[in-house]
Amino acid sequence: MIIKPKTRGFICTTAHPIGCKKHVAEQIETIKSQYSHLEKDQDIPKNVLIIGCSTGYGLASRIAASFGYGAKTLGVMFEKEPTEKRTASAGWYNNQAFEAFAKESGYFVKTLNIDAFSQTAKEQVIEEARSHLDKIDLVIYSLASPRRKDPFSGVVYSSTLKPIQDTVTRKTLDTDKKVVHDVTLEPASLDEISQTIKVMGGEDWELWINALLEAELLSQNVKTTAYTYIGKELTWPIYGKATIGKAKEDLDRAAAALNARLKEKVNGQAHVSVLKAVVTQSSSAIPVMPLYISLLFKVMKEQGSHEGCIEQAGKLFEHLYANKTLSLDDSQRIRVDLPELEDKVQNAVEQLWQEVNTENLDELSDFSGYQEEFFKLFGFGLKNVDYEQDVDPRVID
Repeated sequence: MIIKPKTRGFICTTAHPIGCKKHVAEQIETIKSQYSHLEKDQDIPKNVLIIGCSTGYGLASRIAASFGYGAKTLGVMFEKEPTEKRTASAGWYNNQAFEAFAKESGYFVKTLNIDAFSQTAKEQVIEEARSHLDKIDLVIYSLASPRRKDPFSGVVYSSTLKPIQDTVTRKTLDTDKKVVHDVTLEPASLDEISQTIKVMGGEDWELWINALLEAELLSQNVKTTAYTYIGKELTWPIYGKATIGKAKEDLDRAAAALNARLKEKVNGQAHVSVLKAVVTQSSSAIPVMPLYISLLFKVMKEQGSHEGCIEQAGKLFEHLYANKTLSLDDSQRIRVDLPELEDKVQNAVEQLWQEVNTENLDELSDFSGYQEEFFKLFGFGLKNVDYEQDVDPRVID
């Protein structure tokens, strides 16, 4: 079949196997050329578990672990497989490509395609780790899901993207129609806040670490981190000071609790890692973010400080392993997002934000760069890929 991108709102419902493979290969080359520490005499991760390993920051982290440090990796994902007439999800193709490249380079990889929120997932990971790995020395938690089924009660919780207390009206960008317009969001109810915390907070991260501790699968000096985004004033009404922000506060709570327990049990540590705004399937779904990211890309590219997922993942691993001491903020978070938050960046973005509209979108923003990164997530727009080629969606080569 000839595979073309089909978009619906903030998602693309098709993915290109050859394009996804090419995108993974590009990220591998970035890590190998810029962030490889295989030859350095330093503490490095040897056995890494990535929970949410197939797209965005999770995929980038797995690439950094294997191709930057030579680590064995065990990954958990929840992706749709292909059929004769339907493409797989992009994450499924990404993982197939990553596993092929990793095995070709001699790195151990194992992936479970299962709901990471389930108790079964934790049990299967424990079984696989006992069979194939030494004790795990790094656990990365990089899940992004709109809903979560509680593994004990069976209750399904749904997250909500809403402000708290006050109605908020902000500019946003309809990426399908290429229209800048205002969006008004009514404040969330207490139940909506609670459910968002259940989905996006730290509870499941805690369940994972506690299960691994009880199974005695975490090494001495183990490290674990969960990913978050904070941003600044432009995005706070929809993000940091909204329902998502409450979930992120719970993530900080979980980090503190896990840090104390890990230190006591195995001299380990747990921290939230704050990463910069990039184009992911998750960020594309959040009102305000596509417009903000389009403006941010323009400013940071002009100032020479732009980075994507793979560069951020490379820098995070340098924070975790190359630096002699872990640099933390006042809330004990690892900060890889600081270049985005510099005054010269935020002031420039704020100025453009005030001026941008539908007519001048191309002039004042890097919406073309945003679109390019969005379609790359699904394997489209890559150089040296023949998108007129008839391909079998079940085969990635």
